[in-house]
Amino acid sequence: MLLLALDTATPAVTAALHDGTSVVASSCRVDARRHGELLLPAVDRVLAEAGTRLDAVTGIVVGVGPGPYTGLRVGLMTADTFGLALGVPVHGLCTLDGLAYASGLDEPFVVATDARRKEVYWARYDNARTRVTEPAVDRPGDLDLRGLPAVGAGALLYPDTFPDAREPEHLSAAALASLAAEKLAAGEELEAPRPLYLRRPDAQVPKNYKVVTPK
Repeated sequence: MLLLALDTATPAVTAALHDGTSVVASSCRVDARRHGELLLPAVDRVLAEAGTRLDAVTGIVVGVGPGPYTGLRVGLMTADTFGLALGVPVHGLCTLDGLAYASGLDEPFVVATDARRKEVYWARYDNARTRVTEPAVDRPGDLDLRGLPAVGAGALLYPDTFPDAREPEHLSAAALASLAAEKLAAGEELEAPRPLYLRRPDAQVPKNYKVVTPK
């Protein structure tokens, strides 16, 4: 097994390789505006660090969000392209689940990422491997989380709602790859690689858009 994991659902542009036993290489750059520019170089770095080639990969794992439309689709489209070119399966995993897994917490907690517009993408967990609510997007002030610990950039942005904010701030594909490898080894079926947007794209066609037709 050699899994290539990718995630662009948050400002972190991240890639990793997992050989079925452990992470053999990983890369993470935080830049919310350069997902498309940074992802393929990240893949090149992890392949070079592992001393292998792309055609040795036996499966792709991609974070499906929730996340902003523009960034999220970069990772998903890249994963689909690799899967088609290599003839290997493409597996999806919730980005929040990757952050939860990376936390290593063995108590109830929350994962919250920055959804912009003064909102967060969030979900509750019983422990690092068990999500108990569906991912949602809300204003932090509308949430009553009873003082639960929280991880993720969204938690760090809103200390009034998440007073017990902890690391990690951003997802590393190393955690996503490790979680996927663990689930696959246990015979679990992973999600389809389909985007979890939760709301409409930020970019909209202007309402008074003028259509010009040829005379």
